[in-house]
Amino acid sequence: MPALPPVGILSTGIYLPEARMTGAEIARRSGIPQRIIEDKFGLRQKPVPGPDDHPCAMGARAATVALKRAGVDPLEVDVLLSISEEYKEHPLMVSGIKIQQLVGARNAWAVDLAQRCCTTVAALKMARGLMQADPSIRTVLLAGGYRNGDLIDFTNPRVSFMYGLAAAGGALVLRRDHPHNVLLGSSLITDGDFADDVHVAAGGTVQPVTPELAGTAATMLDVTDVDAMKARLAERSHGNFMRVIREAVSRSDATTIDYLALLHMKRSAHAATLGELGLTEDQSFYLEDFGHIGQFDPILSIEKGIEAGRLSAGDLVVMASAGVSYAWGAQAIRWG
Repeated sequence: MPALPPVGILSTGIYLPEARMTGAEIARRSGIPQRIIEDKFGLRQKPVPGPDDHPCAMGARAATVALKRAGVDPLEVDVLLSISEEYKEHPLMVSGIKIQQLVGARNAWAVDLAQRCCTTVAALKMARGLMQADPSIRTVLLAGGYRNGDLIDFTNPRVSFMYGLAAAGGALVLRRDHPHNVLLGSSLITDGDFADDVHVAAGGTVQPVTPELAGTAATMLDVTDVDAMKARLAERSHGNFMRVIREAVSRSDATTIDYLALLHMKRSAHAATLGELGLTEDQSFYLEDFGHIGQFDPILSIEKGIEAGRLSAGDLVVMASAGVSYAWGAQAIRWG
C-alpha cells in the first residue's frame, strides 16, 4: 500500500477584539474576590466583542490573516470547514458558507463542524483524512468565531467555571503534500453521560423562546446538576485528558512532547497537567490575558509560543483541549 501523503499546516490566524474585560470587572460582577479571579481562575483579562464582532465575521477576519500569511489566494481553497460556534449571527445559518462568502473562497465547498471546545482538534483529524482520501482536495481552510461569553450570567455560581469565556476568531490553512508542520497522530474521546449537563434551556424544540422567556436566565448557559457533573468529571476527566494526549503522541511514533498547546484552565490545573507530563512552563503558554476562546485556545497558544521563541523546527507540538457535553481531544504536529 502506498504511503499516505503528508498534510501540513501552512499558517494560522487569530482575530481578537480590541475591548477587554478585566479580572477586576469579573470580580465586581460575580462577587468573587479579584485575587481569586486572577490567581485561582487565572483571569487577568479577556477579549469581549465589539458591535461588529460576530462569530462568522471574526472567523473570516482570522481566515484572511491566515490566507495572507500562507500566500494562498482564497480561490485556491478547495474545502472550508467551519469550526465556528453554534451561537452565531443567526439560528440555522451554515456558518461555513457565510465565511466562504466573506473571504471570497468561491471555488470551495463548505460544511460546519461542532464539538464545543474540541472542534478544532476534531476538524484537524477530519481534514487530514479527507485530504488523504481525495486527491482533488489540496487546500483546506478551517475557520470560525466564538463569543459564548455572551451567554454567561456572572451572578450564577453554577457557571463560575465558564466565567472566562471570551470572544475571538481562529483559522488554519492546511495543504496536502506539505512537508512542514505535519499533522501526525490524534485522539478523541466523547462521553454521553455528560450530554445534558451544560446547555441553554430555551431556544430549541424542547423549550422554544417565547416573549416571556426572552432575556431571562432560560436563554443563558446553565448547569443542570452541578454536584453530579463535578463527581463524574473528578472520576473521568483528568484520565481522559491524559489519555488523548498520550495517545496522540504514541500514534505519532514519538515519546516526548516539546510544546503543549493547551486550552485555558484554572492555573493549578494547567501547572498540574504540565507537571504530570514532565513539561516546564516554557513548554506551553498560559492564556491568563485572553481567557477561554473555546476551540481557538490551542491555535492562540501556538501563536504565542512562536512569539515567545518556545517552538523550534523538529519539535513535537500537541494541541489539547476539552469541552462540555463532554469531549477530550489532542492532535500531534511535527513542527517546522
